[in-house]
Amino acid sequence: MDDRAAMIAAALEQVGPRLKRLRTQRQVTLTALAAATGISKSTLSRLETGQRKASLELLLPLAMAYNVPLDDLVGGPDIGDPRVRLKPRRVKGRTVIPLTQQPGSTQAWKIVIPTTKSTPEPRSHEGHEWLYVLSGRMRLVLGDRDLVLQPGEVVEFDTNIPHWFGSTGHEPAEVLSLFGRHGEEMHTRVTGDSNPP
Repeated sequence: MDDRAAMIAAALEQVGPRLKRLRTQRQVTLTALAAATGISKSTLSRLETGQRKASLELLLPLAMAYNVPLDDLVGGPDIGDPRVRLKPRRVKGRTVIPLTQQPGSTQAWKIVIPTTKSTPEPRSHEGHEWLYVLSGRMRLVLGDRDLVLQPGEVVEFDTNIPHWFGSTGHEPAEVLSLFGRHGEEMHTRVTGDSNPP
């Protein structure tokens, strides 16, 4: 078996466990998933256990039901194409989606904070951060201040100040984070300025 065939076989072997893990994380029953996709419960079960091979006809309805890209179900090899979106990861219960991958420059992430309320553990480190709330409400502990930010609100701070951000405990939040490790601050420029600096 050549390398390409081996990579395809390895990716296909992971489809079943990936489907089961996603369904378990979403707390969806096979019965509910069958109703949402039109795929029989027995077929879904056989897909998850690897007894049934995945096909596009089965994976597309599942991707739509879970509201995830097909890539998330299949996995696929990392070919290093910069146009391919970077993979999300779990950090302290949050889903962190990297939006940049240039080492040494300002880093950008979309962070999804679940409803689960956790005890703030402020920490400090070198750098400068800019947070913009896309949806939901985010709690921010910054020094001796305890704030709740709404969608459209932004905060910028020196990360040497002890800080923590997370859920208010009432609803999930989506946040855009820009972080400069060496203390770079964001610079704004007024649109339509005829005399740029």
